[in-house]
Order: sequence, then C-alpha cells, then structure tokens
Amino acid sequence: MALTLDDKKPKPGDMIEIFRPGYMHWALYIAELPGAGFNSKGSVYSSKAKVKMEKIWVVVGDDQWRVNNQLDDKYQVRPIHEILRDAQGYVNTVLPYCLFSQNCEHFVTEVRYGKAESRQVRQAVASSALAGLGLILAGAVAAFIRGGSETNKNDEY
Repeated sequence: MALTLDDKKPKPGDMIEIFRPGYMHWALYIAELPGAGFNSKGSVYSSKAKVKMEKIWVVVGDDQWRVNNQLDDKYQVRPIHEILRDAQGYVNTVLPYCLFSQNCEHFVTEVRYGKAESRQVRQAVASSALAGLGLILAGAVAAFIRGGSETNKNDEY
C-alpha cells in the first residue's frame, strides 16, 4: 500500500495526484472508501477513457500520492454536493480522451472547479517552447559568432 506524501487524509471532493513513472495521474476522492477517476491503464494511448469508481488503494496501487487541490487559489471550489453528484454521474461513462486537452487532470479540475485545466500539460508545453527557444537562441548566437569571424577575415584583405 502506497503512502501519501504529506500524510493528509483526503476529504470528499479532493483532487488526488498520483505519481506514476513519467507522468501524474489524477483522481477525485468521493468518500471514505471509494474514489472516482479515470482508469490509468492504457488511457494515455487511447482516444477514450472510462470513468470508474474504485477504492483509492486500487487507483493508487504502489505509487505515492497526495491531496493536491492545486487550483483552489485560482478558482472557486464548487459546492461539495455538486462535485459528488457530478462525479458519480460520470461513473461508467466513456469520455473522449486526449493527453493534451481532455486528460484525467482536465476531468477532475472540471468536476471540482467547473474549469478543465491541466498544469502538467501547460508545464510540458512551456518546457518544450523554452527548449525550442533555447535552440533558436543558441543557433542565433552561433550564427552571430560565425558572422563576426567571417567579417574579420574580410577585413584582413
């Protein structure tokens, strides 16, 4: 049984961040025993995902996890009875799945806040953009250095 990183006991409506190798999986805690969330097995490689209600230990497995209501400071949390009603209404529903626009983090933020958002996608896109910008800048610096060197050779003639 995996332990929570901060030993914080989840409350109904809490977002659960699960640390999987290479990515974070997200679930929504519903009650003392079950939690509802996307089945993580294979959903990253599929265009559809089925919402399930399972015991938190089944969803977490051997991975570490924590309560992470990361957007509470940005958005108003919907009333708990609405979160639970909507989450339970999705159980056994097959939804479109896209890693970049409709993943498990988008799903739980939509249910908790009414806003679908994925910080890990935004961070990955920003990191990729920065890496691309770094390559462009490195290329520009290399071209500038080469250009200066060629100008000096021409000046010698």
